[in-house]
Amino acid sequence: MTTPRPASATAGSDIPAPGVIGIGLAAVLTFALAQGSWQWFATFIGVTLLAVMLAFQRRAEWTPDIRSAYMRGLVAYALVVGLCVAIALAPLLQRRAWLFPMPGTRSQCELVGRYQALQVEAALGNLAGHDGTALAFAQESQAHKAAAECLAATTTLWLPLYGAGVAVLVGTVAWFRDRARARQRTSPAG
Repeated sequence: MTTPRPASATAGSDIPAPGVIGIGLAAVLTFALAQGSWQWFATFIGVTLLAVMLAFQRRAEWTPDIRSAYMRGLVAYALVVGLCVAIALAPLLQRRAWLFPMPGTRSQCELVGRYQALQVEAALGNLAGHDGTALAFAQESQAHKAAAECLAATTTLWLPLYGAGVAVLVGTVAWFRDRARARQRTSPAG
């Protein structure tokens, strides 16, 4: 004799799926705690959250009613997937011009980096002539950091657009797929 499994937030339930809530919270915390340049660990976090989301999320039964549990769950699902994808793409968007061109911003951020290199030299004053190698390293390091932070700030400004685009795409595809499945279940067997 088998023991019944505990009920989860599945078809017909009016309770939001805990997976969506938890993953949404984790993604929001990732955004809130991200400071400075987007690092590759953000890609790992985004992909991990996305994998957990896709593995454990179940939407309610499809219904055309806009106020249904299905529609609320679908919106939450699509937005959280969009957020996870935005987090996963952030380091690539920051570093790769082919994915996120930002032509004016990229050149302006390089200028910010060059300015930071000049500030390092000015801050060292007379000490700069004593060790040219150390000065060059400090200038390059600070210039790279300033340019990366400038690009990260711009990337963060554009991430909601990428996330919203993914959310609309995911929500639309899921809605049509769920509608087709519901129609297939209700159509007479032929």
